[in-house]
Amino acid sequence: MRTDLAIDVKGLNKSFGEKHVVKDFSLQVKRGEIYGFLGPNGSGKTTSIRMICGLLKPDSGSGQCLGHDVITETAAIKREVGYMTQRFSLWDDLSIRENLEFIARMYGMSERKQAVQKALEDLGLATRQKQLAGTLSGGWKQRLSLAACMLHDPKLLLLDEPTAGVDPQARRDFWEEIHALAAKGISVLVATHYMDEAERCHRLAYIAYGKLLATGTPDEVMHLFKLSTWKVSGSPAKLATVAHELRDRSGVAHVTAFGNTLHVTGENDAELEAAIAGFRDDAELHWRRSQAGLEDVFIHLMQGAEDNVQ
Repeated sequence: MRTDLAIDVKGLNKSFGEKHVVKDFSLQVKRGEIYGFLGPNGSGKTTSIRMICGLLKPDSGSGQCLGHDVITETAAIKREVGYMTQRFSLWDDLSIRENLEFIARMYGMSERKQAVQKALEDLGLATRQKQLAGTLSGGWKQRLSLAACMLHDPKLLLLDEPTAGVDPQARRDFWEEIHALAAKGISVLVATHYMDEAERCHRLAYIAYGKLLATGTPDEVMHLFKLSTWKVSGSPAKLATVAHELRDRSGVAHVTAFGNTLHVTGENDAELEAAIAGFRDDAELHWRRSQAGLEDVFIHLMQGAEDNVQ
């Protein structure tokens, strides 16, 4: 395994009964890299993460995580990985400090008090250390969960939709912490649905129906397709009519609403212009050219995956 890689897995497969959840999954994540993991619900993201960190055995495939084999050395992987689940999984009736002390005992740490105090201070939890976890807001629960993940000084963080249900400021603070950790050489694999968070990752992977569809830097992913995009604004009723009529037209790949604006996207510029030509002279609509964003690209990827399944 290359020494600069925290994760290097190839051809991982996992089925539950007749459902093939992860198909020939391969991924490389560098040390100190923040790798965004995107895809719709049920796409296999969580299953892939669990196979990487030794919580779930693949049916086939191979690879290493932090230099340890993902099939035969899962116990060693778990000792060096911090895993933050989608839902808050600590104890509501324990205080912040009591939760961290309990986690430290579970890890069998020799200097528990020092580790807990450092985690409290590093994540800004010291002033609330006596507060019961069950009374915390979503953002503070998130900090506590991250502190618990970091107690044993992991080399890799696996974060499964860690900012779901928290406010924008808490999300921003969380990402500042993640970048600070990456700057110290900690690798981070984060599953997210938020496009603004995807743009803050060093590299991205997009998975749908168990298959890895795209990978690269945010800029590389954004330019995977030569998508032509127009934005059109107007009254909600007018836009609803336009969206309904355009979705079935040749040259239109997809129409997506963003507030009071529609993104109308196609793969061929001339065909897209022909499709929207009948609406361009409508005085109630304002049209302007735009560049396809990450969300446009991922919607396009998802539509292609649906077509493949069908």
